[in-house]
Amino acid sequence: MPEKIIAYTDGGSRGNPGPAAAGFVLSDQEGNQLLAKGLFLGTKTNNEAEYTALVKALEASLEINAEKIMIFSDSELLVRQMQGQYKVKSDKILPLYEEAVSLLWRFKKWKIEHIPREKNSIADGLVNEALDVGHDIEGRRKAVPKNEKPVRLGVLLSGGGRTLLNILEEIKKGRLNAQVAVVISSLSTVAGVERAKNAGLDVKVIRRKDYPDIDEFSAIIQKELTAANVDLVIQAGWLCLWKIPAKYENRVMNIHPALLPSFGGQGMWGHYVHEAVLKKGCKVSGCTVHFCTNEYDKGPIIVQMTCPAYDTDTPDTLAARVFEQECIAYPEAIRLFIEQKLHVQNGIVKIKK
Repeated sequence: MPEKIIAYTDGGSRGNPGPAAAGFVLSDQEGNQLLAKGLFLGTKTNNEAEYTALVKALEASLEINAEKIMIFSDSELLVRQMQGQYKVKSDKILPLYEEAVSLLWRFKKWKIEHIPREKNSIADGLVNEALDVGHDIEGRRKAVPKNEKPVRLGVLLSGGGRTLLNILEEIKKGRLNAQVAVVISSLSTVAGVERAKNAGLDVKVIRRKDYPDIDEFSAIIQKELTAANVDLVIQAGWLCLWKIPAKYENRVMNIHPALLPSFGGQGMWGHYVHEAVLKKGCKVSGCTVHFCTNEYDKGPIIVQMTCPAYDTDTPDTLAARVFEQECIAYPEAIRLFIEQKLHVQNGIVKIKK
């Protein structure tokens, strides 16, 4: 087990006090995620949830014999209290504070720092998921065995390439045993093309307007995927319908910025999706990773993650919150594919334990 652990912790309640949850993520120094948990706590305050997350992260780190720990929390109050800058006055918080201090004394070295919420998105996502489902959740990622052959990915994009960059980062940190074999863009001038080239990737531009019909357009896409010996196709902001051949059945994934089957179909992409969600007054939104069929947004659902939608949201603010969940959901779906845990039965994805 690693000598030093990197821990991200978060907690929150819907009501303060109200239904509450704590979340933490443990990684080694190379960024390999070792343990991720969301804990449903019942009725608690925000501060109780924040401290519970810290205590549980410390306990889990000691269980795997970590000697040093670096903790990041987006609760400025908790960090300052743990650093001795503020005194703990709340009778509810004091026992948790004392427990955390006692656990920290068991490490050879420790440090805690405050980070903004946007840099704590995984722990925050675990909190929200535990709140949504009303029970504890757990996800575990292992470092990639060095002797296993990487799964070859073909990435289709039509925009900025942010999803591609997220996948590349997951590969770099050893959390996905994969490599991007080819990138296909439906447009020549989008930022995703430049970003892919800067990453040293093989980039092909295949524009729909350059082909007389969808059959020829689809055939050239298939030709490039086959030439690159692609195992799994990842649609990453890809906006063109293409005919998926039988050889790629349940081997093409897409991510949609809403909770399918709602707010899907032709014309429902990007800004238009978030606009529609807010227009309906939805209180929850999120993202859906699914296998693709030859209909827009109709394939079997693999992973869904949620986030709140607020009355004060604009399509842009909601989009930013949803994208945080996309950065978690898509790598998870790819990982499940790599580990051969996905089985489609009667149009429904079954995930093997």
